[in-house]
Amino acid sequence: MPPSTTPTLRQQRLGAELRKLREHSGLTSTAAAQLLGLKQGQLSSIEAGRYAVSADRVRTLARTYSCADPALVEALAAMTGGRTRGWWDDYREYLPVGLIDLAELEHHATALRVALALHIPALLQTADHARAMLREAVPPFRPYELEHRLSYRIKRQEVLHRSNALPYTALLHEAALRMQYGGPEVASAQLAHLLDLIDQDNITIRVIPFTSPHFPGNGQSFDYAAGPVPQLDTVQLDTHHGGCEFLDAEAQLVKYRTVLDRMESCALETSESRKIIENMMQKL
Repeated sequence: MPPSTTPTLRQQRLGAELRKLREHSGLTSTAAAQLLGLKQGQLSSIEAGRYAVSADRVRTLARTYSCADPALVEALAAMTGGRTRGWWDDYREYLPVGLIDLAELEHHATALRVALALHIPALLQTADHARAMLREAVPPFRPYELEHRLSYRIKRQEVLHRSNALPYTALLHEAALRMQYGGPEVASAQLAHLLDLIDQDNITIRVIPFTSPHFPGNGQSFDYAAGPVPQLDTVQLDTHHGGCEFLDAEAQLVKYRTVLDRMESCALETSESRKIIENMMQKL
């Protein structure tokens, strides 16, 4: 199969993890290619995610690199093959590549934890709330651009309602719940939607109140997508220019897991969070 000039985030991650295994084994790319019967350029393309590999090839690479973690090897083997088309591919012409990668990341995640200070998470937004937020973009979206963004955002929410629904935990600062995007009527409907979602078995919504003496993370918003094994977890950060940044270095994963754990420790339990949301609705 010819190399891909535009590998997806998932393909890049597979290649990067294979490179980590090689480097951990102490082999140079030249030495590894010789042992595997490959040209160095082929191995470099594999490690860059530009060249599709089979599950058996991944197992061979792992064996050559003396990887003794079978769970990791099988998780990497499951990421192999050429690019599989998902619903997000229909949006490649209209959206930045980071948003396409985000949808694919959520689709393959085994669990998702999010922390937000000023916004309702995209996967929990009503269409009217999402539209009101998208209208605040600078520069403003053209009408057709806004509708593409809106339909993409609503489509992403399917991971919470499919047969194998994604376990989802949202840690929201009270400030995010009090933002009235679209006005009181839209805000009230958004809060009612959160109350409906909080009853789903796979969804946990917990609020950090204004009265909390602690606020870990200094208000930074991020998503933490769990992979099939901890080494394949990914952190997603929003950027000021509207794109996505993805982090997967071990130190970064440890940092953001710690931040989430500390945020959970100062967040209200679900029952108390529900009361705060209900009280806000009554005052709108």
